[in-house]
Amino acid sequence: MKLIPCPKVGTRPASEFVYGGLWRPMPDPDSTTDMAWSHYVFHRDGAPGVQREWWCHAPTGMWFVAERDTLKDEFLRTLTVAEAMKDLAHG
Repeated sequence: MKLIPCPKVGTRPASEFVYGGLWRPMPDPDSTTDMAWSHYVFHRDGAPGVQREWWCHAPTGMWFVAERDTLKDEFLRTLTVAEAMKDLAHG
């Protein structure tokens, strides 16, 4: 059975989770250019490797960010949204 680490409830069966897509910080809609907004909406990096993704623990409704190696299909770490935003701010 595949297990996924949740930052709220710990490691749980994969059947309890819903994949939400690639995690990418949204540009400020009030100050971004049309070109930058278009790139955010339509361009995705589908290359295999380590990516950050949105995941939801369905029973609790908690959304979180997971770093996952898509080539190996391994979860490397999970972060709350606040932790992911803080990590982004610190580069």
